[in-house]
Amino acid sequence: MDLVNHLNDRLLIAIPKKGRLYEKCYNILNNSDIFFKKNPRLDIALGTNLPIAIIFLRAADIPTFVNNGKCILGITGVDEVQECDQNQDISLAMDLNFGSCKLQLQVPENGPCQKPEQLVGKTIVTSFVNLTKKYFAKLENTDDLNNLKTKILYVGGSVEASCALGVADGIVDLVESGETMRACGLKPIDTLLSTSANLIENEKRIEELPEELRQLVKIVKSRIQGVLTAQKYVSCNYNAPEDNLPQLLKITPGRRAPTISQIDDEGWVAVSAMIERKRKGEIMDDLAANGASDIMVFEITNCRV
Repeated sequence: MDLVNHLNDRLLIAIPKKGRLYEKCYNILNNSDIFFKKNPRLDIALGTNLPIAIIFLRAADIPTFVNNGKCILGITGVDEVQECDQNQDISLAMDLNFGSCKLQLQVPENGPCQKPEQLVGKTIVTSFVNLTKKYFAKLENTDDLNNLKTKILYVGGSVEASCALGVADGIVDLVESGETMRACGLKPIDTLLSTSANLIENEKRIEELPEELRQLVKIVKSRIQGVLTAQKYVSCNYNAPEDNLPQLLKITPGRRAPTISQIDDEGWVAVSAMIERKRKGEIMDDLAANGASDIMVFEITNCRV
């Protein structure tokens, strides 16, 4: 990391170093035209088209480096931010719409404890010690996290096996589909937190940056927001009889307003509007039923709105 000390003219962005989160982060940055090449032997990569540097860290460490270090932006889960003790200067800048899961309290399906209150004084295994302590502190009606009746044990992986192996009465762990937990004979009895990957930022340090780097932060955020919008919408183009236009525009009002163009066919106009991706089939059916023709849908890879 000695190289970091020589990067004062670059914007440092921290992302997870491996796994599915890395792949998702790479794709969203690449689609935002933020390019870099990762050397598998290094934990840093220089941007090839912008004065940035990507720092590769454990997802759990990213909040600490954004809060205390030279990393101004980072991508990690809300769960990691809230679990981290060093997060007072961190803001959630943008939900990136991936990595969605729940931090849940799980117990053996046929075990003696079926309500959260029944686990007070028992043993809980988790990778999220701070969040779990805060949760049980509320159940125990205390502010003293260091003297709980409930025993909170840290395990870095395979948390779901703890009950079957006799280590725990319950666990707190991230759950995506729940299949792994069900396979281990566990069921959820409460949700501590719903989480997803977010772009996080240190607003205090942004204010201290040189003007050109402050502007770069805005550019990076705008590009990423453009990708997220493009994931939500598609472009719909169609020809419309002018007599039917009022009804057709109710179907495709666009984000602000549709674009209407004259065409070389009397009584007809061309319409272009952004529509929700998840409703495109329904919208195309409604357009056709109300007289529109030549209806086409195009992908949007990036945009500014």
